[in-house]
Amino acid sequence: MTSVRVNRKAADRVASGHPWIFASDITDRNGAQPGEAVTVLDPRHHPLGIAHHSSASQIALRMLSRQVEEIGRDFYSARLQAAEEHRQRVVYNTDAYRVVHAEADLLPALIVDRYADYLVVQTLNQGMTAALDTIVSCLEKIFHPRGILARNDAAVRAKEQLPLESVVLAGEIPECVGIRMNGLALRADPHRGQKTGVFLDQRENYLAAARYARGSRALDCFTSTGGFALHLAPHFETVEAVDSSAVALATAAANAHANGIKNILFREGDVFDLLAGHAAARRTFSMVVLDPPAFAKSRRNIEAAITGYKEINLRALRLLGPGGILVTCSCSHHVSEATLLELVAQAALDAGRTLRVLERRTQAQDHPILLTVPETHYLKCLILEVV
Repeated sequence: MTSVRVNRKAADRVASGHPWIFASDITDRNGAQPGEAVTVLDPRHHPLGIAHHSSASQIALRMLSRQVEEIGRDFYSARLQAAEEHRQRVVYNTDAYRVVHAEADLLPALIVDRYADYLVVQTLNQGMTAALDTIVSCLEKIFHPRGILARNDAAVRAKEQLPLESVVLAGEIPECVGIRMNGLALRADPHRGQKTGVFLDQRENYLAAARYARGSRALDCFTSTGGFALHLAPHFETVEAVDSSAVALATAAANAHANGIKNILFREGDVFDLLAGHAAARRTFSMVVLDPPAFAKSRRNIEAAITGYKEINLRALRLLGPGGILVTCSCSHHVSEATLLELVAQAALDAGRTLRVLERRTQAQDHPILLTVPETHYLKCLILEVV
């Protein structure tokens, strides 16, 4: 196995429990090939473990193991089986969930999502892409799926000089897969849907929000395929669900129809403008949900993202009176929970509202968080009450 030597900074990072080593911290690649599993050596040539090597990305090494061991079928099978066993302990009342959450399941740059009898895979670096055939073989043995799709159209693959593509790897993948989630029948689109087909990480937060649902009207902003709106509908007279994507709204409407839900008004439009219009018309709601896309996709965007998050929360709070509930989310890793709490507090002061924190939540448990890898904690969800 090829050995790659790194500096003390990288060795200390690995010792702290983080699996990434940056290109600037490599002192000798020793001819390592793209996607190769290599032994990582510290400055004194002591082994730190095994990593996948990338010839293109700034994240040049991603640690696979702190032991020097063979990275082959037995390794991947054991890690995949352990990931599924964790899901069997924490996932309830759904046949759609994340099987592998990359670094959080000790399989960096690998995503595997399950939609009923089908699997969708993403390999986001050179190493996992090189191992894809082995991974697929292991998944077939563990799950016996009717089909496996490689949804490798994520932009991050460009940083690894990998093609953006979507390829059926095994069996067949239909255009639409019916799934069950929290007692609802939903549609997932593995080929073109958000992420790998549908948002799975808010599954537990849908139920949490519904526990506080009361009153006459709710507003679900950035509804996508209707996740929050569908869960809130039984508890309100009407729910208004807004998104800028006509395709997503069509799926949301189909989901509502499939579940016999008739009190959701789906509206296509810009959420910022809609909130301003509702405030100008003095409309009020008992609950407002904000689940926007990531405003900060890199550190360079943090200041602009904070401004955007504050403004959208300010506009939402103007629609809530005493007893009103605000569910506000951020999926931007670069915006911490502390930052989100601070900017919502500032928005509340500007709106003349006093807020009580009911719950501080994160992504569903099938998207686990490693304590020493902050990048695995990306979703923040606050449930707040106007006092």
